[in-house]
Amino acid sequence: MYSYIKGLVTEIKADYITIEAGGVGYKLITPNPYQFHMGEETTLYTYQKVAEDEISLYGFGSADERDLFLKLISVNGIGPKSAKAILAAGNVASISSAIESGNAKYLQKFPGIGPKASQQIILDLQGRIELDSGASTPNALVEVDEALQALGYNAKEIKKVLLKLDASKPINELVKDALKLMLK
Repeated sequence: MYSYIKGLVTEIKADYITIEAGGVGYKLITPNPYQFHMGEETTLYTYQKVAEDEISLYGFGSADERDLFLKLISVNGIGPKSAKAILAAGNVASISSAIESGNAKYLQKFPGIGPKASQQIILDLQGRIELDSGASTPNALVEVDEALQALGYNAKEIKKVLLKLDASKPINELVKDALKLMLK
């Protein structure tokens, strides 16, 4: 129903913040409420959960974070609380990279995610993670993958190199790093 809410942070609690926008205080459940500051104007990208006995509004600092949350809750056995815990303990780039590379051990470090759940996340989401914001996302790794394929490298070689890259770097640096690794 809501795409985002822009307003003033008026309350910060352990699992939510309140944002005042247009004279209304919105309670937004967020993975890390302490990343926000009282009195600060901010924009939160939202997801509204409607259940038989509750209506909850979740807020995220970026559209990519919200999109990953939505993908996580689409996985059988992963609900909003588990997805929120995953996002609170990790960052979008590293979580997405772990899913894309099939790194179940990384996913198991999150609260409530065991071997079965981590494998289910990988099974359901691998190859489906596409995020919007340029350099610091696994989308950048997809672009590096495509660039290396265009240069004639095979998928097995590329996959090994992608696992070694720092997804927080800009795309041009990632391509340079990947080529250096390919030449070793």
